[in-house]
Amino acid sequence: MDLSKKILIVEDEILISDYISDILSEIGFTKLETANDSEEAQDKIKVFKPEIILMDINVNGKDTGIKLAENKNIEAQIIYVTAQQDSETIKKAITTAPISYLTKPIKKIDLLAAIHLAIEKIKTNFIMIKDGFEEIKILYDDIFYIKSDGNYIDLHTHSKTYSLRQSLESLNELLDQNKFCKIHRSILINKTKIEKRTASSVFINNEELKISRRYKNDINGHSHTKNGHS
Repeated sequence: MDLSKKILIVEDEILISDYISDILSEIGFTKLETANDSEEAQDKIKVFKPEIILMDINVNGKDTGIKLAENKNIEAQIIYVTAQQDSETIKKAITTAPISYLTKPIKKIDLLAAIHLAIEKIKTNFIMIKDGFEEIKILYDDIFYIKSDGNYIDLHTHSKTYSLRQSLESLNELLDQNKFCKIHRSILINKTKIEKRTASSVFINNEELKISRRYKNDINGHSHTKNGHS
């Protein structure tokens, strides 16, 4: 199980949120945040950008957790937590495409199974980006490289280049670390697209991209196979 995932616990009953947090901490998760009301949850979603949210459906009244889920960050997977089991609530919750639905009292085995499902779902082969007013699905295999330019990044793909107001680091966190690596503080490449390599450069889509001294070891490490051989 990937213990590096960022998990947000949204629960107005502090004993329950502490119980969930303790279980996840014992397993080895370190990137954990909790929110005990809707306003705090909104702030945490915006700043922390969780990958998994354990969401109390009625955190601040009936169905407030569902409304929060409708406005979550794109990459977050939802696991609902509730004492309610009425069909109407479940129908509303399903519209937000949750990974799982846990009823209180929460059992450790059910919690860990739901977290495992969410982590498997996150293992995807694409990212979602905003292009104007639209959200666009970009496959990993369509990405050549990404360059940072001040407050913007240019994402170079097979079909076009997208200019996004986003940091290179925040985008890097969404990508498959087995496929992508930095060769410069402002350049992130899809290593499967390397056509040629010299001591100081890689060539992707007929373009030369310089490797900085700081990242030479990183790209060398990314060229190894799982058993450690080149």
